[in-house]
Parts: sequence; structure tokens; C-alpha cells
Amino acid sequence: MEPAVIDDLLVEIRSFLTCETPQEWLDMAVTQLPTLLIDHANCEKKAASTAMSLMFKYIDRPELLAKMSKLAREELVHFDQVHKIMLLRGIDYIEVSASRYAAGLFKLANRQEPYLLVDKCIIGAIVEARSCERFARLIPFLDDDLAKFYFSLLRSECRHYGDYLGLAQQYSVEPITPRVELFLAAEQELITRPDNEFRFHSGPPLAA
Repeated sequence: MEPAVIDDLLVEIRSFLTCETPQEWLDMAVTQLPTLLIDHANCEKKAASTAMSLMFKYIDRPELLAKMSKLAREELVHFDQVHKIMLLRGIDYIEVSASRYAAGLFKLANRQEPYLLVDKCIIGAIVEARSCERFARLIPFLDDDLAKFYFSLLRSECRHYGDYLGLAQQYSVEPITPRVELFLAAEQELITRPDNEFRFHSGPPLAA
């Protein structure tokens, strides 16, 4: 887990995202590991579900079908890995509410096709990029076993980001830069605005 290796993997993602995870969120995360793992498991399930829903809706897009089928399989493996870590650590898999993160992004999506598909892919790229950035930022603050696990996720999450962004570019009838900038601005606000509950994609905690 050499920092140079992480830096190499994250070069493109760090230039893509418009802000880093706030230190206050990282400080909270190390005190909320059970919630972090529970919500991380939820995120992996949702990522697999999103990929599957795209496969069902856009059956005429062979490139999408190929990439999303692989992505869904990988995300379900990640879910299984997180769940096993929870079991080993005696963490019950209880229900927790979703953060405002994904809903805040999807609120901006164009509901007309083919723009909806492009926006879904842009959002997917942003979510995967942020997840990858958070894994990398968390690694120095975690115990060895959890740090090694999060390091093992970096390559696949980086690839998922690239797959989504590539599909957005492929299926768009116009340059995607304005839409990407719109969603990234919203994402920065969601990531930096204080939250009253801790989640994997929440903002920093509200000041006491």
C-alpha cells in the first residue's frame, strides 16, 4: 500500500473531482466504523442494482451490457467481502437510512432520452470516482486488515469510473463537459455541506 501506488491510481480521479473529502468526515469515519461498513455494504448493493437496471432498460446497447454485467458482478463480490468483514467483527447488518448524496445528484438528471442515459452514466462516474477517492483517503486511518481491503478495491472502482464516463461520451449527441460540470458542482456541495448523520457519502458532521 505504497502512497505512490495510490497516487498513480488516483491521478485522473483527483483531477476529475472538484474537491477532496473533508478531513472532518475522515475524523468521524474512524469513530463510526460499524456504520461505515454497513453503509458501504449498502452502496455495493445499490451499485450492482444500478448496473442491472441499466442492463434491463437499455438492451439495445451492447457496450453498456458488456460493461454493466461485469460491473454488477464485481459490486456483488465487493458486497460479499464487506459483509464477511462485518461478520468477523461482530457488526450486525442493520437497516440504516440512505444519505442525500445519490438523490441529490439524480434530482438534476434530464428525464428525456437519450439525455437520461447520458446523465445516469455521468452520475455513475462521479459516484464511483468519489468512492475511490474516499477509499484512498481512508486507508491511512484504518487498521491493517481494513486498509488492505480498501486498497484492493481501488483498481476496480477506478475502472468503473472510466467505464461510466466512456459510456456517457459514447452515447451523448453533444459534448458532455457542461453536464459533467453541472453534476460535479452539485457533488461538491453535497460532499462539503455538513450532515446531521454519518454515511459513506455524507458531508462533514455538523458542528456540535
